[in-house]
Amino acid sequence: MKIILILCLSITLISQGHFDSLDLSLANVSDAEIKSLSETLYKLDSNRATASELLIDPQTLIPSSQTGSGNDLSPQPLFKVVSSTLLSKPTYEAFLDLLDNYKKMTGEVEDVPSHEEQEQDSFLQQTMNTNLGKELFNFLHSKGVYGSQSEFLQDLKMMWFGLYSRSDGVKLDSSGFEHIFVGEIKGGKVSGFHSWVQFYQCEKQGILNYYSHSFDGPWTTYPDVLGMQFNWDGYFKELGSAFIGCSPEFDLAIYSLCYITRPGKKCDVSLGGHSLGIQTYTWDKSSYGDGKKFIGSAYPITP
Repeated sequence: MKIILILCLSITLISQGHFDSLDLSLANVSDAEIKSLSETLYKLDSNRATASELLIDPQTLIPSSQTGSGNDLSPQPLFKVVSSTLLSKPTYEAFLDLLDNYKKMTGEVEDVPSHEEQEQDSFLQQTMNTNLGKELFNFLHSKGVYGSQSEFLQDLKMMWFGLYSRSDGVKLDSSGFEHIFVGEIKGGKVSGFHSWVQFYQCEKQGILNYYSHSFDGPWTTYPDVLGMQFNWDGYFKELGSAFIGCSPEFDLAIYSLCYITRPGKKCDVSLGGHSLGIQTYTWDKSSYGDGKKFIGSAYPITP
């Protein structure tokens, strides 16, 4: 009788929107499984940069108490060498095609013409062509979260590229992809911006000035994690944490894993034998599909 009552209550709550549609499916994904899968994704990231393809110059390390000072303490760019061969790999090219699709100011409506939607599809498909993307899908499929790869891709597209309003609640001016990987300006400050590829592109264009870093992870190979201070086109970012040297598909996969399994929470992963926290946020002011939530933000947590 108790089991029947619990099931009836669960069905009632779901019908009233009290549960996200994924909650019950993911109840059996343990912290240990997330750590194990994150290690596997780390090892499968065959498109990550090698030491010969990427060279950075972090320069000044500041204490976390000084991240808001806004002082440029590093005279040289962060990125010294980025191989064109690395950036010409299919997932990188597909990712780079997306970076010029957005207006950085919140409050400005985002338009998505057909060719930009095709670029979204291309990036997601290129990700699924990698062993890393396939591994993530196979895990979620084994847990009953997605019935097919096409269902997975469609959900990723809505989760990451679906538009919502970050300003007045009416203008569709933002998405998870724009916020996390491209960056936005809100309230006179940089918001989001957690992609090393975007950082490098903006630095190369002369519109980003690297100031300092307040965290450098324990990794001796890529991907590494940095917590950075910088000025983007006249706007300051007090702390922008990002994976450095990972492939675009790794960024997408690790954030998707954490968002799908631990939405709006701290997600504990393991990369190369080192523990790391990833914080995700749901966008609770609007939804897609059967009450699913867009991704609001995701980034590595630095001390």
